[in-house]
Amino acid sequence: MASSLPWKNALRKALCLRLHAALAGVSLLLCVVPASALVQQQASARAVSDRLLPDAPLPNLGLEPKDPARRPIPAEGSASVLGIVLDVSGASVSGAEVSLMREDGTGLHTMVSEADGGFNFTKIPAGSYLVIVNAKDFATFTSAEFAVAEQQIYEVPNVSLSVAAANMAVTVHPTEFIAAEQIRAAEKQRLMGVIPNFYTSYTFDAAPLTAKQKFLFAVRGTFDPVSMVGVAFGAGIEQATNAYAGYGQGAAGYGKRFAAKFTDGRSSDFLTHAVFPSLLHQDPRYYYLGSGSVKARLAHAVGSAFFTRTDNGLTAPNYSYFLGDFGSAALSNLYYPRANRGAGLVFTNAAVGLAGRIGGNILREFSKRLTTNASGIGKQ
Repeated sequence: MASSLPWKNALRKALCLRLHAALAGVSLLLCVVPASALVQQQASARAVSDRLLPDAPLPNLGLEPKDPARRPIPAEGSASVLGIVLDVSGASVSGAEVSLMREDGTGLHTMVSEADGGFNFTKIPAGSYLVIVNAKDFATFTSAEFAVAEQQIYEVPNVSLSVAAANMAVTVHPTEFIAAEQIRAAEKQRLMGVIPNFYTSYTFDAAPLTAKQKFLFAVRGTFDPVSMVGVAFGAGIEQATNAYAGYGQGAAGYGKRFAAKFTDGRSSDFLTHAVFPSLLHQDPRYYYLGSGSVKARLAHAVGSAFFTRTDNGLTAPNYSYFLGDFGSAALSNLYYPRANRGAGLVFTNAAVGLAGRIGGNILREFSKRLTTNASGIGKQ
């Protein structure tokens, strides 16, 4: 018994040592496994868990409107709008003003079409737009409304400009204005550049004159300096032939003859060109015919002393000339010598006035080439 106890004690110690060694090996193995493997296992488990769970809504901090349609359009985007401006024939239109407008009518960008008619708006935010094109001599083009998305390149179709309707401004002048223009032109007409030829109308359908214009026209013609030369020349002839001997000779006689000739001419002009034409609504001018045979034109010139045109464009007996000539001749009884007064003086002066009218009309009809500033071609 005594000999077996030591052997048992030794066996028990050996078993204890092996048990301690096994425990130490397990601890060492646990220390060798890296901690990162455990971390990866935990992350994979978490990822699987996240995929199995629904997305959680992001918190609304009040920085954006809840309705996406009401969010403001950013100032810059990634879309593009382009096109080519053409006319109806298909030719490109350069230099046209192209405007990109928002759907609410506010402008976004404006540019000028290039040489080939092209335009290109870049960095455009997504939204609804329309294009308006303006070019000289073309009608304004407005495209249909279109929508573009982010990063989209949108080409505006059928940008075709039609020719603008012609703007014709018709200025209507009153008859009085036209007549005034024609009077100003007539006041430049002079036979051989010297002798007044104011009362010849080379415009056959001239505008009628107002009463005021008839009087102003008479003043302009009767007091023309050249007319005074004619009066002085006529008085000199009467002085030389001792016509109306009651006036005498010398400077006094010439002065009386000059005054009589001056009064004859001025009274005749005013009565035949202004007073009676205004009262009777007749035209005091001679209307140049300018066409037809010489015989026809001669008949027109002579006939114009007896017939004239009314302010309404009708033909009527020339009462203005007849009454004006006889009225002026009657007034001459107030200043001619007593020996020459009476009905004979009236008829003589009236006949002289009528003959002068006929001769003057013939001269007017056939002297256009000798008249300066004669505008118009007569009746065609």
